[in-house]
Amino acid sequence: MIRVAAVDCGTNSIRLLVADVDPATGSFTELDRRMTIVRLGQGVDRTGRLAPEALERTFAACREYAAAIGELGAERVRFVATSASRDAENSAEFVSGVRDILGVEPEVITGDQEAQLSFGGATKELTGGDHLAKPYLVVDIGGGSTEFVLGSDEVAAARSVDIGCVRLTERHLVVDGSVVDPATPDRVAAIRADVDAALDLAAESVPLTEAATLVGLAGTVTTLAGIALELAEYDSGAIHHSRVSRGQVRAITEHLLRSTHAERAAIPVMHPGRVDVIAAGALVLLAVMERTGAHEVVVSEHDILDGIAWSAAEDPR
Repeated sequence: MIRVAAVDCGTNSIRLLVADVDPATGSFTELDRRMTIVRLGQGVDRTGRLAPEALERTFAACREYAAAIGELGAERVRFVATSASRDAENSAEFVSGVRDILGVEPEVITGDQEAQLSFGGATKELTGGDHLAKPYLVVDIGGGSTEFVLGSDEVAAARSVDIGCVRLTERHLVVDGSVVDPATPDRVAAIRADVDAALDLAAESVPLTEAATLVGLAGTVTTLAGIALELAEYDSGAIHHSRVSRGQVRAITEHLLRSTHAERAAIPVMHPGRVDVIAAGALVLLAVMERTGAHEVVVSEHDILDGIAWSAAEDPR
């Protein structure tokens, strides 16, 4: 067994997973899993730079994670950064800060690498099973980008496109620093146009309609699943591998778009950091289901973070 620590730093959140992993047997024992909303991608789509306050929020979370990693005695640490830090002009400032706090070099990975890790994390426990038809289309809806990965036991095709709940919200729903609440029809149409154009790009590399099972990852999808299940509080065990129909996704999306900030915040499974961006994320999932023809999405709590942990155990570099 190898004790590893995986950190996934995205556009909206940063997450930590510490686990004991045995690559030879496939054994995976989770010791600590946590998430902090830091909104690292605040304003990146508009300014091209990471905001000072966003960097400080992220570094504060890194200090907390460093303490947890030290207490648990992880042998290997891998820190992966995704969309926002890829796009920013001052990414070197981010890299330097993380290195100083955690003692490891953050890897600002490409969209294709992100897709590979997401697929591995989501399907590791599905591969070899017979309860879900192959191939899988894994869709990871993040804050700044969405990854599409098609495969069965291995990746066959992948593409990352620049649509995510934070990016789309800031681009179309923020006016004078405030989110338009509720979203107006013209702004919803503008989001949908961006999503449809991005799906056209994804389809150039990934045959979106060839999948037998749609697997959805990340906070937008898991939150929608919690709403569909009418949970009184967030329950990852109940959400993991639940199935949400296209009709449910459409109804929830329409409700979120009609809702005010206060109404969304009152939803029991809603994390405070997702209140303003969940509607745009829901529109992405709905558009994906309509484009692929998927009647349901299988929701996975295991995603890129788990893929990072597996990779840290399997490759000593």
